[in-house]
Amino acid sequence: MRPLLHSHGGDIEVLEFTADGLLRFRLMGQCAGCPAADLTTEELIHTELTQRLPQVKKAVLVREVSPDLLEQARNILRNHHV
Repeated sequence: MRPLLHSHGGDIEVLEFTADGLLRFRLMGQCAGCPAADLTTEELIHTELTQRLPQVKKAVLVREVSPDLLEQARNILRNHHV
């Protein structure tokens, strides 16, 4: 799974794995915020994880805006309102 994400300039980070089998993760790099992220999640990541790791019952994509992106947006807005 990671080699495929890397080939698209992305990666995956596991945020949490619960005792009941819920794995929360986020996509990073060029995969973060990609319009195909939902398809990638459902078809690639969820399927691969649940087939290869029986303890994973569900893999859920957490969509977050990175602190760096927020800071860039703030700087742009500050420059336009000065």
